[in-house]
Amino acid sequence: MFRKRSSPAPTSTAAAPAAADRITSVLGPGITWKGQLGGSGGVRIEGAFEGDIALRGLLVVGETGRVTCQTIKAHTVIIAGLVRGDIFAEKLEIRATGRVWGNVVSVAFTTEEGAFLRGQIRMEEQVDLGLAAPAESAPSPEEAGGGAP
Repeated sequence: MFRKRSSPAPTSTAAAPAAADRITSVLGPGITWKGQLGGSGGVRIEGAFEGDIALRGLLVVGETGRVTCQTIKAHTVIIAGLVRGDIFAEKLEIRATGRVWGNVVSVAFTTEEGAFLRGQIRMEEQVDLGLAAPAESAPSPEEAGGGAP
């Protein structure tokens, strides 16, 4: 029943999900935020957010989430709450509790029964989100050892 394995456990060949494919930050319920949201990684919004969103990763608007913006740009967007604004995404999913008022441009689009969308949907083979990878910053002369003593 309890014995030591004679052979090593099989290792998975699948890589761990990248930070962009999982939630790394949460705007919790009861929080109201105004401004710009951008960068790499996954973000879940359960509170209220007003401003533009540009993410190299996953954006989840939870059931209690409320987003008002001009545009949302993200690789993957999952909506279970309320969004007012245009969405540009490689993949968009609107859950049964999701409500969207705005136009959508996406490569892949899915909805559950009960989802709501008021706007136009444009399917493309490729969506240019304009989200360049962060630039590697060059070291300053002091950091590179070339500065004055």
